[in-house]
Amino acid sequence: MESLTSRTQAVQSPIIPVVGELIKNSPGTISLGQGVVSYNPPPEAIEFLAKFLAEATNNLYKSVEGIPPLLTALAEKLQDFNGIEINQENCIVVTAGSNMGFMNAILAITNPGDEIILNTPYYFNHEMAIAMAGCHPVLVATDENYQLRPDAIAQAITPKTRAVVTISPNNPTGVVYSEAALRQVNQICGNHNIYHISDEAYEYFTYNGIKHISPGSFGNNSEYTISLYSLSKAYGFASWRIGYMVIPKHLLVAVKKVQDTILICPPVISQYAALGALQAKEEYLQSHIGAIAQVRQLVLDSLNRLQGLCSIIPGDGAFYFFLKVHTQMDAFELVKRLIQEHKVAVIPGTTFGIDDGCYLRVAYGALQKETAKAGIERLVQGLETIVRS
Repeated sequence: MESLTSRTQAVQSPIIPVVGELIKNSPGTISLGQGVVSYNPPPEAIEFLAKFLAEATNNLYKSVEGIPPLLTALAEKLQDFNGIEINQENCIVVTAGSNMGFMNAILAITNPGDEIILNTPYYFNHEMAIAMAGCHPVLVATDENYQLRPDAIAQAITPKTRAVVTISPNNPTGVVYSEAALRQVNQICGNHNIYHISDEAYEYFTYNGIKHISPGSFGNNSEYTISLYSLSKAYGFASWRIGYMVIPKHLLVAVKKVQDTILICPPVISQYAALGALQAKEEYLQSHIGAIAQVRQLVLDSLNRLQGLCSIIPGDGAFYFFLKVHTQMDAFELVKRLIQEHKVAVIPGTTFGIDDGCYLRVAYGALQKETAKAGIERLVQGLETIVRS
């Protein structure tokens, strides 16, 4: 049958499976590619599965926006950690991961041909969702330290703009945006009657005393701020697929239409596990993120040996570094050679919308100290060998 043209032809292919195939063909490769953590969900998450199994009606469809006990627990978390009060102006919708939350938001607020502002480097699934919706990403470069440029964002707004997207802590750079810049962007969105979509999947992953800031906590902005969250990272929940979004109440009907069509309701067994995870003691997050902080320092110390060969901005969040490699080589070609010749995998910067140079995203969240040490040594030696040859 002749291939049919569809909207997906304009969408980039997900890079993680592509790199995964290269890794599979090069056994023994250490992956610094996918953004996951190495640890498991807290025991409380597993214990709550018994509550799910004890009630036969849990095998039926449940509320589109999430089960009431989880919504209550999330409201408490948002108040305590994010400074966001759930009131008459906003509401929570539980999703199958925060990627789904982003797609829900885009489909709820746009028409085909509308524009969404992304700061580059962007998160590739955001760009893909915008393209799938028949909308256009408008790219605004961050500064030399990967921080927001509010004036440039304001200048990029047109009558077709429907939202500005920020990600802090950031994927792929690891930087944490300043409170002042986030406030400026949020106010710009309010002034222009557009939405501020704030992706906060890495909210717990901050280092060196840096505090996470949620734009949803900035005063009376409930009617234009959309906040996205995930349990995938902090709670080791990647495959359980539970995220949530805080949206203006006026978007609830539209978001429920999207979610009911695609999903009907988030997996109820996963919602029970999420409810259990939220009961975990604070030490659970502190100990695991503390261990990642140690790996981060180890990785940074090794990468600093590449001064002159690479430019490194040591972001204070998430679990990524975004390297600029001083070479004319194509980023994906460099990634392939690192896997095939040095058995270490990273992600090319072109995936994140950066094609004016050779950039690599290095992910360190999934590695224990010894594996991280071996992996980063392979990366350093590989870059020295390939780039200097």
